[in-house]
Amino acid sequence: MTIGSKELQQLVDFAVTIAREAGDLALRHYRSPYAVEKKPDGSEVTVADRDAEAHLRSRISKQFPDDAIFGEEQEDYKGASGRRWIIDPIDGTFSFVRRVPMFGVLVALADESNVLLGVVNLPATQEIVSAARGLGCFWNGARARVSATESMTEALLLSTDFGTCEAYGFGRSAERLQRQAKACRTWGDCYGHILVATGRADVMLDPIMNVWDCAPLLPILEEAGGTFTDWKGSPTIDGGNAISTNRKLFAEVMKVIRENS
Repeated sequence: MTIGSKELQQLVDFAVTIAREAGDLALRHYRSPYAVEKKPDGSEVTVADRDAEAHLRSRISKQFPDDAIFGEEQEDYKGASGRRWIIDPIDGTFSFVRRVPMFGVLVALADESNVLLGVVNLPATQEIVSAARGLGCFWNGARARVSATESMTEALLLSTDFGTCEAYGFGRSAERLQRQAKACRTWGDCYGHILVATGRADVMLDPIMNVWDCAPLLPILEEAGGTFTDWKGSPTIDGGNAISTNRKLFAEVMKVIRENS
């Protein structure tokens, strides 16, 4: 299915609108008391996650009833159009429940072969980053670009949790990259990848990721001039893990991973 640039722009505008709406809803909960529950996998969930996802699903199903919807908190809706909306109502729930502003609403649209667009709304920091294939990446309406850093010795390296890299078999690689980097910080989840896309950081490591975590980040990083891959270096949302780079550092990062795997 071929989508023209005008239609694609309309789709990304719609995605920005619903991500903004869901972010406003989540932000109201963020500032109020609420209960924190545990899911079977031990991760946390709140009424904010459920309400934001319900809003996203409602808006999508009304506007595009034939499109599939895949999200974190509810069962998949199988559409017939060949397109699939992939949503994460709150990426960074661990931060959200601790009143740390590094959480986001994630919306992406994919067809049968590619992710067409991605939106990340960071409501607590009032930032929206969006991208669509061939239309560029934008940060609060201005063009977003990755950094020009050319060496890990000058790079800001991020991870949600460097210790988790060890747990998932990437400990040696992550340790080596930390030793090479100029500075390391744990500004994590979608926030870290967005920092790379907007040129404020250079490399972001995530040793475990779900599809709904990855989907919007692939077009965002690539349209900003960077890379979004799994730890094998493949540009995918299905790798189960992820690395964002400013592209100039990609070869150096992958060399370290290959040599320390």
